[in-house]
Amino acid sequence: MKVVKFGGSSLADGEQFEKVVNIIKADQTRKVIVASAPGKRFANDIKVTDLLIEFAHKTINKEDCSSTVKTIWSRYHDIAAYFQISEQLLQPLLQELIALPKADYPNQDYLMASFKAHGEKLNAQLLTLVLQNYHLPAYFLDPQEAGFMVTDNANDTQVMPETYKNLEKWSSRDNVLVVPGFYGITKDGLIATFSRGGSDITGAIWARGIKADLYENFTDVDAIYAADPRIITHPHAIKVMTYRELRELSYAGFSVFHDEAIIPAIEGQVPINVKNTNHPDLPGTMIVPEHDFHPQSIITGVASSSHFAALYLHKYLLNKEVGFTLKLLQIFYKFNISYEHMPSGIDDLTVIFDKRQFNEQIRQQMCFEIQQALQPDQLEWFDDYAIIMVVGEGMRNKIGVMKNITMPLAQKHVAIHMINQGASRISIMLGTKRADAAAAVKEIYQQFFK
Repeated sequence: MKVVKFGGSSLADGEQFEKVVNIIKADQTRKVIVASAPGKRFANDIKVTDLLIEFAHKTINKEDCSSTVKTIWSRYHDIAAYFQISEQLLQPLLQELIALPKADYPNQDYLMASFKAHGEKLNAQLLTLVLQNYHLPAYFLDPQEAGFMVTDNANDTQVMPETYKNLEKWSSRDNVLVVPGFYGITKDGLIATFSRGGSDITGAIWARGIKADLYENFTDVDAIYAADPRIITHPHAIKVMTYRELRELSYAGFSVFHDEAIIPAIEGQVPINVKNTNHPDLPGTMIVPEHDFHPQSIITGVASSSHFAALYLHKYLLNKEVGFTLKLLQIFYKFNISYEHMPSGIDDLTVIFDKRQFNEQIRQQMCFEIQQALQPDQLEWFDDYAIIMVVGEGMRNKIGVMKNITMPLAQKHVAIHMINQGASRISIMLGTKRADAAAAVKEIYQQFFK
C-alpha cells in the first residue's frame, strides 16, 4: 500500500488535476492521497494559502472580504468546470468557505489556522469529487473522522502519539482515501496547522500510521539534485539517498522536501520516493534507511544557505571560567533563541544562529545582556554568514575528503571561517561569507562530480 502526497503545483489547475487523476488510476496500491492547497499556475500567480491568509487578516480587521472570497473560489470553480462538476455538488464547498468568518474561534491564532487549513480541505474535497467523476471509489476523510490529533499550537502544531494508532484502522479500507494535508485536530476539536509546507508532514504521518510500503511525494522536479540548479547548471540527479543525508542537506537549503516531514517516515522505516507529477514515469529519488545502503559516490550532495549569523566572543582563560556557557545559554533561553552550532577554542567561542529568529531590537538587547553578564574582552556580531553542507554516506570510510573540499576553495581564494564535521562522519559544515557561498558550492561540486 502506498501513501501519495501531491504538492500545490501538482493541484494548481484542471490540467494538473488530470495528471494527478491519471497517476492515481495507474497504480491500484495508491490508497491514501494527501492533497495540498492549489499552488501557483504561473510565476506571478498567488497561492491559495496566501489568499486565505489575506482573507483571515481582513476578517480580523473587519474589512470587506468579498473580492478575496471571489478570487479564492474562482480557483476551485475553474478546476471543477474543467471536469464539469455540477454546481449542486460544489455548493457545500462554497458555503464552507463563506462561513469561515462566522465561526467561533478562541483567539486570532486559531482563526488564522482554520482559514489557512481550508486551502487543503476544500482541495481534498474537490479532488474526491473529480475522482468519483471518473468512477473511482474515492472517499474524503476529514482529520476529525480519521483521528488525526495534534497539539494545541495553532500555527506550528505537532502530531500526537495516539494519531498513529487511530490511523491504523484505515489501512484495511478498499476506498481511495483523500485526506487534506497541513493540519490536524486538537483535543478541543480545533483546527491547528503544521508549519508552512506541512502537507509533506501529513503524508509522512499517514505513511507511518498505516505502515505503508512506500510514501510517494509528487512535486514539480524530476529528482532531488546534488546541488542547487540555480547555482549548478544541470546538476547530477540523486537516484538513492539515506534519511540522514536528506536531513543534513535540508538543513542547508534543500527545499524539495519539508525537513520535518522525514521524521515520521524514519520512525516507521517507510521509504520515500520523490517524483515529478509532470513526468511520473521517471524514477525520481528514493530516500531509504541507512542499513544495507551502499553508497556509490563519496558525496551525495552539497548545499548552501545564507540565513545565518554568528556571535564571536573572546575572553582570556575562557576555558577556565566555570559556568560561562551556562550563563550564555540562559540568556538565549530568556530571549527564546536557539543556536545552531558553538565551535570554541581556549579563549574564543563562536555561536551560529538562524538569524530569522531576530529583529534588530532583540539582537541588540541580547548582545547587551551578554556583555553585561559575561564581560568578554571582545564581542562581535557577524551578519554576513553562510553555511555550506557537504554530505555523503561515502565520506565515512574515505581518507582525504577534507583536502578535496578545502583545496579548490583555497585556489579560488574562498576564506573558510569555520569547519565542523558531524559525529556521524557523513557531513562536513563550512562557514563562509555570504558572497562566497555560491562559489564554494561550485568548486566543491566540480571537485566531486566533474
